[in-house]
Amino acid sequence: MEKAVLAVITTKQEKVAGGAPIFLCDSQEEMEKVAANLEAILDGISHALSDQLHIIVKH
Repeated sequence: MEKAVLAVITTKQEKVAGGAPIFLCDSQEEMEKVAANLEAILDGISHALSDQLHIIVKH
């Protein structure tokens, strides 16, 4: 796999849709913890697109 979005982590479900797995969190703190864990597990890079949305990508 070359470049891909591996996961989406958000606190606002209505703002996301698509083919990558979506993780819905109750708070920004929870979202940041989930993003950090998924970053390590998936061997990807976490990017904060907003206060309510992170993505994990493979470069």
